[in-house]
Amino acid sequence: MLVLGFLGSPKVNGHCSKLLRKALEGAESRGAVTKRFDLIKLNIKYCKGCNTCYRNNPGLLIGKCPLKDDVAAILKEYVKADGYIFASPVYDANVTALMKTFLERTIMLSYKAPDAYGKLPESRCPANFKKKAAFIVTGAAVDEYKEVMADPCFDSIESHLMIAQVDTAHEMYVGGVENITGERFAERLDEAYKLGAHLVDEIEKELNAG
Repeated sequence: MLVLGFLGSPKVNGHCSKLLRKALEGAESRGAVTKRFDLIKLNIKYCKGCNTCYRNNPGLLIGKCPLKDDVAAILKEYVKADGYIFASPVYDANVTALMKTFLERTIMLSYKAPDAYGKLPESRCPANFKKKAAFIVTGAAVDEYKEVMADPCFDSIESHLMIAQVDTAHEMYVGGVENITGERFAERLDEAYKLGAHLVDEIEKELNAG
């Protein structure tokens, strides 16, 4: 089983990064192979909305994008994965531009016929809800503000998984990170570890059921 982690924070050693690392360790504890992508380190260009990738070549697993960067290589691994963990801090009530930019480029995994006016594109490789995803969001506001801080981030990520039919298994908000105590953060790290382990358990249940 392969679980991929995506860090949307520009701080590769910050709170969000540490939580993602722990979640991936939790997935590994259940036997999963994991790989982490620090988006700040990758060459991911902005989608230009040219429609080339999802309007052409319906037989391809990944649509061809005219932009030359790291996204096509990332998506080759993305389509092979069984699960995903997306981690992002809250920036202005949403995920970071880093995370949003990457998620927009996953449109390469969909196809829309030229005459399908007014319709949503379809997934080139629908997961049929066998694949699972977990979200970790960090913010300065304390946990009580999850509805304002985290829920828009969860919705933003989940909307990009809808067409691919990837199921959301877990959502975790870690608030008050500006002045979180070492003891409290250790507790949240333990929660992240369990999130990663439970994600693998959920994927295995789905695969065994099928």
